[in-house]
This record gives sequence, structure tokens and C-alpha cells, in this order.
Amino acid sequence: MPEFPPRRDDTPTFPLPHIEHTPPSRISDHPEFHSLRRAQRRFGIRATILSVGGFLLYVLLSSFVPAVMNQPLFGHLTIGLTLGLGQFVIMGVTAWCYVRHMRTRVDPLARGLRSRQYENENRRTRSAAPPQGAGQPLQHGTRGFRTW
Repeated sequence: MPEFPPRRDDTPTFPLPHIEHTPPSRISDHPEFHSLRRAQRRFGIRATILSVGGFLLYVLLSSFVPAVMNQPLFGHLTIGLTLGLGQFVIMGVTAWCYVRHMRTRVDPLARGLRSRQYENENRRTRSAAPPQGAGQPLQHGTRGFRTW
């Protein structure tokens, strides 16, 4: 028995001449999406360099310059212990900068892109939907879903 490839559910069984075949609009093709990815990537590189660089510097100093790391600052507090505790400060500052960056630069772009994509999908479904008289009426406020 011959094997047939599975048919996608959204493809018609016969060609429809009245439907225009347009390439699918992907969100990743949008220029705002590229600027969103650039903003995330740029910050991610800086934050990684800061965090990993701080840890690497601490480990290298501990390994290769133990005399400097063991110098007391006051009491039992040494330079090495101070730099080790400073890693927590670096991580806190990095997390704070990440949240601030996402709220001010990335989230507004993402919200705008999401709303445009949602409007385009609504426009596409409205143009492809049958007239209101056919079938059940479309309920407003349900994001385009029919109620049963």
C-alpha cells in the first residue's frame, strides 16, 4: 500500500481561485523585532561580561595573588573576603540593571509589536471569516472566539 504524506488540516482539498496566496507575515521579519533582539543581545553581552568578569577576577586574584587577598583591612576582614562579598553586590546591580533595561527599552517594544501582530491577526481572520449571517453570531469581547 502506498504511503501518502500527511495533509495539513488548514489546506483545502482543492485549489480555491478566489483566495489570494500571500506569504505568511512572520513576526521575526518585522524591523521592530530585530531592534528588540538587538537591545536584548547588547545588554546580555554587557551583563555577562560584568558578572563573569567579576567572578573570574576574584578567582584569579585568589589563585595567583593570595598575599594581597589575605591582607587585613580592619579586624578579621580581608581584601579577599571583601571582594567575595562584593560579588553579591555585582549580582544585585546586574539584576537591577536588567529589570530597569527590560522595563524601559525592551518591554515597550515588545508590547507595541504584540499589539500590531494581534491587530494583523484580527484583520486576517475578519477578512477570511464568513459573513455574519452564516452560522452563529460573533460575540464581541471574546477575542474572536465563538461561544458555544
